[in-house]
Amino acid sequence: MTAHLGIYDTLADWEVGHLLAELRTGRFTGTPWNVVTVAESREPITTMGGLRILPNLLLEDLDPASSNLLILPGADMWDAGGGGAFAAAAARFLDAGVPVAAICGATAGLARAGLLDRRHHTSAAAEYLMATGYAGADHYVNERAVVDGDLITAGPQSPVQFACATLRRLSLMSEPSLQAYQDLFHGGDGTAFPVLMQAQRAA
Repeated sequence: MTAHLGIYDTLADWEVGHLLAELRTGRFTGTPWNVVTVAESREPITTMGGLRILPNLLLEDLDPASSNLLILPGADMWDAGGGGAFAAAAARFLDAGVPVAAICGATAGLARAGLLDRRHHTSAAAEYLMATGYAGADHYVNERAVVDGDLITAGPQSPVQFACATLRRLSLMSEPSLQAYQDLFHGGDGTAFPVLMQAQRAA
């Protein structure tokens, strides 16, 4: 199974950290995935946290048929009105029935592309998406993460919920394990740790 991660300068590291760790290791799912980075050029990008990442694949060569998930993190380019090529890729994925997980600024890019006009979604705030001039305000849901078919959305304050919503959409973790994951990594509840250890042993 393969997840493609869109990468671009100022990528918000923390927004996708939990999801990438669980997909790649499979420590609680029993199903390690390949994580492939995708960019518009071969040049390395620098994340918001200062990490330099080399792309594995050019965006122009990305085919939804060879993927199981497209992940789009936030970055400054989305707020500057950029990211059109990645939004177009998301449209191709959704048309092909392949899930797209977008968080923070990426949701604004999808909004500008019309991809949220008829799908339930969330983001940093309703007002944030309203500024894009999109037509999907009636479908905005004030939740930490929202799944509508093959689209998963979340705001920057919800990386754990984003991970859980995506793992749930992919049927990779049980509901008790997902609740324990959120309780531990978002709520700091140490009593959830044994539940995750049981999931790890089962995986």
